[in-house]
Amino acid sequence: MRIYLPSTFPGLAEALDSGGLGEPPLTAFAVTERLAGPHGAQDDEELEYEALSGAAEASLRLLAADPSAPRRRAVLAVEAPDAAVGPPGDRAGHPAAVAVIGTLPLKRVAAVHVDAPAAEDAVAAAADGAAPGGEGGPLEEHELLWYATQELPYLLGRS
Repeated sequence: MRIYLPSTFPGLAEALDSGGLGEPPLTAFAVTERLAGPHGAQDDEELEYEALSGAAEASLRLLAADPSAPRRRAVLAVEAPDAAVGPPGDRAGHPAAVAVIGTLPLKRVAAVHVDAPAAEDAVAAAADGAAPGGEGGPLEEHELLWYATQELPYLLGRS
């Protein structure tokens, strides 16, 4: 199952250093029945984008809790075994929310999505509550960029 795990640049560094994606339970986002609706009629790509967007919003909340983190959203796209993912429980605020209930090694990461450096001011405004993060806000102009997992050291300035 493809899940989207919100993170920050310090979180990415920790994952790279430890070889794992943190201790469960973790909140992630995926294409769920709640997201697809009762008829599941939406396009699969649209549903994946909604799940990714939910993780990007959660990344903003992580940034708000860590003022020292670089102001760039980060989301890990992870291929998780079904047994490692469970219902969201009290994390059910977003229809794509799921709980990661098993440990996930870094090798399960399929891709990394992060903001370009040019988005830092908009991300800072959204994370610090000075501007809305969603539609109509400063982040509307900024899409997350896709990086291969091999580029993670480069993103973190370790190459």
